[in-house]
Amino acid sequence: MKRRQILGAVAAVATGTGVTAILGNKDNNKQSINKESAISTPNIAKGIKRFRMVTTWPKDFPGLGQMPNRFASALSEMTSGAMEVKVYAAGELVGAMESFDATASGAADLYHGAEYYWQGKSKGFSFFTSVPMGMTAAEIMGWIDHGGGQKLWDDLSADFNIKPFQAGNTGHQTGGWFKRKINSLEDFKGLKMRMPGLGGEVIRRLGGAAVQLSGGEIYQSLQSGSIDATEWVGPWNDYAFGFYREAPYYYAPGFHEPGASLAVGINLDVWNTLSTSEQSIIKYACKSANDASLGEYTHENAKALSILKKDHNISPRYFSDEIMKEIGKISKDVVYELGNADKRTATIYQSYIKARNSYSKWTEMSDGLYINARKISDE
Repeated sequence: MKRRQILGAVAAVATGTGVTAILGNKDNNKQSINKESAISTPNIAKGIKRFRMVTTWPKDFPGLGQMPNRFASALSEMTSGAMEVKVYAAGELVGAMESFDATASGAADLYHGAEYYWQGKSKGFSFFTSVPMGMTAAEIMGWIDHGGGQKLWDDLSADFNIKPFQAGNTGHQTGGWFKRKINSLEDFKGLKMRMPGLGGEVIRRLGGAAVQLSGGEIYQSLQSGSIDATEWVGPWNDYAFGFYREAPYYYAPGFHEPGASLAVGINLDVWNTLSTSEQSIIKYACKSANDASLGEYTHENAKALSILKKDHNISPRYFSDEIMKEIGKISKDVVYELGNADKRTATIYQSYIKARNSYSKWTEMSDGLYINARKISDE
């Protein structure tokens, strides 16, 4: 995709955290829902099962918007065309934030999005995407697939007539783009930063002002001085926006989304009509999309980072130990408060934190030590 096309797609992105939903026109969305009859079984014609998937992403948006298409392609290939998915980008059938309700009601069969978009329904959904100072991509996969996370997710989602699966991951996200250097905690005081959600609450407690902006508003807000800094996703998606022109200080690591997991949610009534083999195929099509996306983000982020360095003289900077220690302390408080919002969320939170604390010891011993050793050996 040409950079101009990427910018056009990106401009539609609406307020959320790094991986952010696209808001469609509400009136048009309601008309779309009314026109499409609610269904509880897939559309079957000539032996082919056809499903409608709504998403929270703009059409062909790099990375995020391609994940649903990758899932649809995998499902078709694995069934020799016997199962087909028609993917609707945000606003084509329903608005981004209506994807969950459309799927739950049967107006659509599936959705692809980020589970923390649904925290208005339950705070517990946040843990199945990402929380500040939470799990890496590999760790959240471990928790959901092997540490009891999937069962907790299934139980939560079943209350809304949804069966969920992991179906994408952006990997580690960066700390953001700043107009001025961030050398100490004092530099956060009065800082106006585009960072919604739980990460935004951390910024507020550091003394800054967390600003919520749609994707299309970020560059102009940096240019006008309405904001002093912004986070987004990583080099791949950030470069497409051109943030480096207005905020040349690029910081890492990102604390707010260390491994953002994306999901496919399936209408539970539709799910229950499928055979065991059909359910297994959908499960593994989701796994295929999940694994492929993490590899893609690793590859594309590395390419974009190289371009930023070579062509635009952007060298990543790193938050000091003092800053990260305070961010970690505040993040712990913010996530604790979220995790104790209600009894069910508390159960999810306790499982999540137990897994995070366990996995972190291995991650530090394995990836952490090795990456540091590799850096030393390359010097």
